Amino acid sequence: MLVKTYGSAVHGIDATTITIETDVTIGLRFFLVGLPDNAVKESQQRIESALRINGFQIPGKKIVINMAPADIRKEGSAYDLPIAMGILAASNQINDAELEHYVMIGELSLDGGLQPAKGILPIAIKAREEGFKGFIVPKENAREAAVVDDLKVYGVENISEVIAFFNGSGTLEETVVNTRDEFFANINHSDFDFSDVKGQENVKRALEIAAAGAHNILLIGPPGAGKTMLAKRIPTVLPPFTLKEALETTKIHSVAGKIDTETSLMTMRPFRSPHHTISDVALVGGGTFPQPGEISLAHNGVLFLDELPEFKRTVLEVMRQPLEDRVISISRARFAVEYPASFMLVASMNPCPCGYYNHPTRPCVCAPGMVQKYLNRISGPLLDRIDIHLEVVPVPFNKLSELRAGEPSEKIRERVMRARNIQAERFRGTEIHANAQMSSRMLRKYCNPDEAGNQLLKNAMERLGLSARAYDRILKVSRTIADLEGSENIQADHLGEAIQYRSLDKENWGT
Repeated sequence: MLVKTYGSAVHGIDATTITIETDVTIGLRFFLVGLPDNAVKESQQRIESALRINGFQIPGKKIVINMAPADIRKEGSAYDLPIAMGILAASNQINDAELEHYVMIGELSLDGGLQPAKGILPIAIKAREEGFKGFIVPKENAREAAVVDDLKVYGVENISEVIAFFNGSGTLEETVVNTRDEFFANINHSDFDFSDVKGQENVKRALEIAAAGAHNILLIGPPGAGKTMLAKRIPTVLPPFTLKEALETTKIHSVAGKIDTETSLMTMRPFRSPHHTISDVALVGGGTFPQPGEISLAHNGVLFLDELPEFKRTVLEVMRQPLEDRVISISRARFAVEYPASFMLVASMNPCPCGYYNHPTRPCVCAPGMVQKYLNRISGPLLDRIDIHLEVVPVPFNKLSELRAGEPSEKIRERVMRARNIQAERFRGTEIHANAQMSSRMLRKYCNPDEAGNQLLKNAMERLGLSARAYDRILKVSRTIADLEGSENIQADHLGEAIQYRSLDKENWGT
């Protein structure tokens, strides 16, 4: 007897429905075809034990299982449940009348328990698109899948519950999540706030500008100056997720297996802070079994690289393309996948190997030329993609001992959102949503300083020795400063503030 059940395969951040055709006929042996990997092939032993312990058995006949389409590689152990149900239905041990209406995912333990799987959200979205009535998943994945409307989601703990459900001798409890209510209830929750930061008003101003225009920023300062503390608070002043952004970001984290059992939809922008020993593949994604890298996990959020010069040169260089294209394409001999990677890069570094170059009280003990050599660990093309370079100095005692709280993140976020709304209107009808993404053509259209501004910019370029590549960056940052003030035109004072954020440009730093 031939029976069809349905599972799903995740490719990139999208799912493809897999039809599992099971045929039980006279004969012997067990055949599993359709390009399965070793984890899928090992399902026979898990299924045999799970069925036996729950009072069923694999029939002693010829069993042929085809996983279609056969040209897509099937990976992982999450096909155990649909394969087991197909075997039971094809051998007339359960009723198969409703099987065609459900997608099933789950790895079987030897006692029939279901283990959680990755990529549940994109699978649920695909199941709804293709008109399936319901989605049966391990209980730990139920809330994640229930984000999708118009699809009945059932979380189960053991295969015996699924068998009883299809035989009509038991019921499954539907998991219901009110996506909008839950999303808006948790959208502003954060453990960090800029009110905790003492002093550093100039740095907070620069971070506000960076958030308003989605500009990449590099913080340079001695140990203990507060670079990491400031960076961790940047997500609190970024505009809140839209529901579309939250869904897209949750899909990526779902594929990577980063969604916990209590989370249905991500409500805070991600903040990823990989260690400087990270490999190329871990940063950009890929591998034998393709997974999103840190730059994709930071999609719609912040990627923080602490101690930037300590990262391997090859690791930093692979970021150059996604910083421009906001997507990472991974091509290998056997596969090609594409992951979104629209993130805001925030990096920090010491000014020199000892950490105290330009320190107000402690002397730098580095040998001559070491400061420039240390900065040279970061390539010019990568530095070119960072709009704001800012020196962070230690906070004096009188500021640290103040009891008065600083300006809260909520107030800063309001100004950021007003500036982002101006940019959204400016770039309506394009794929660009922030000033940092403007092309050269857009710069000529939207960033035209007056005569006084042009003269100021010319003088700064000559006197400070700024590179030609700093020109575009200064214009983009000044456009954001103008947006924060609600100014239609770029004024000389906007340019003056933007210029000071390039004072650490490579040509004049450490000389």
